[in-house]
Amino acid sequence: NTLYPINISKMMKTIFALFALFASASAFVPSTSAPVVKTALSAVQQPDAMKTISTVAAGFMPAILSSSAAMATEGTNEWFGVDDLRLLAVLFAGHFFILSLWLGQYGDATEDDDADFFGEIDYTGR
Repeated sequence: NTLYPINISKMMKTIFALFALFASASAFVPSTSAPVVKTALSAVQQPDAMKTISTVAAGFMPAILSSSAAMATEGTNEWFGVDDLRLLAVLFAGHFFILSLWLGQYGDATEDDDADFFGEIDYTGR
């Protein structure tokens, strides 16, 4: 009866897969939070000016931090990792050329131009 251990192994794999399915489904169940105890810190109200300042800081800090990545030297001690200014000029000129092509084709496009995007396709050619 050599098939018996294979059947047990297959059954254990099936049961494990079923438990894994239940575990992954339980990840989508909304959590029930325990009652929160009020502390002395929660009694202090933050002034509206401080809320406004923190909101503004939260808005512009990612922009400042992500723009500094453009000045990253990548070990060459030069912007964008380019140590030859001629190559940097060619990179910018190439991007500006492609941008001018795109703006020449689609620069005057507005959202109203594609208002019928979800409509039917007109095969008459009008």
